[in-house]
Amino acid sequence: MADCQNTGDIQTKLKRIFAGTIEQMLESEMDEHLGYEKHNNIGDHTGNSRNGYNQKTIISDHGESEIAVTRDRNGEFEPRVLEKRQTRTDEIEQKILAMYAKGMSQRDIEDNLLEIYGADIPQTLISKITDKILPEVNEWQNRPLKSVYPIIYFDGVVFKSRKDNHIINKCVYSVLGVDMDGHKDILGVWISENEGASFWANVCSDLKKRGISDILIACHDNLKGLSEANATFKETKNQLCIVHQIRKSVKFMPWKDRKSVCVDLKKIYGAVNLDDAEFAKEEFREKWTMPVRDWGMALSFFADRFAA
Repeated sequence: MADCQNTGDIQTKLKRIFAGTIEQMLESEMDEHLGYEKHNNIGDHTGNSRNGYNQKTIISDHGESEIAVTRDRNGEFEPRVLEKRQTRTDEIEQKILAMYAKGMSQRDIEDNLLEIYGADIPQTLISKITDKILPEVNEWQNRPLKSVYPIIYFDGVVFKSRKDNHIINKCVYSVLGVDMDGHKDILGVWISENEGASFWANVCSDLKKRGISDILIACHDNLKGLSEANATFKETKNQLCIVHQIRKSVKFMPWKDRKSVCVDLKKIYGAVNLDDAEFAKEEFREKWTMPVRDWGMALSFFADRFAA
């Protein structure tokens, strides 16, 4: 069973998309502040102009990111999406990543920007940001993919959004692929309020249209309907993510024992062959499946899955 280091890989890839979009938004804010776009001669002799960049570290749910914050010569520019001393991004990364999701219209993107900035943002700025982001979003969504991916990983991030004056939960699903050379890339992002077989069938269909002919293994956290949406890639094997299985298994045990159990579980899924995995499984069962522990049978169940 493959190790699920993909969680970190997905976060790293999404973090780059997020940081790049923040920089584009800041550039649009500077256009609005100065009254002209970058490299436009209209700005000559206006009394103010761009003056390079400051590097800033921001912290999001995906970790730390370095971004370049544009500055003006007179020092009058006040960023809106991230204020000067603001380092944490709250929940705006989910709303930004949602803009890259298939099915998001230009109106949806504008609505997301309004949620990020607030109602007092000028419509001209919203239009500038949309015009700057939309071509990149369309190009990224429709770029061609490799024909074969030995393994792809599915992951989802839930965020809150406003719809018809109500706050609802939406989920941004990302797909990370590992190609034949071992290179990793986010193949696409999709958004949905409800996951199911029809939703995943559309995702698989889109991947196929963009050039994928074969996927060997699809690794995920038992996403609802994904295993059933196999008409597009019939030979693909579904595999549950190890990290998610470990997280579920340790919920059945006292905190003081969790580290030791994780070490013993690794002997199972990290075994070099099936015989060693079966041996480690039996050792695990003898050590941890005890009648006095009501979570012992649950751990035994997960040990069987790790050795499968």
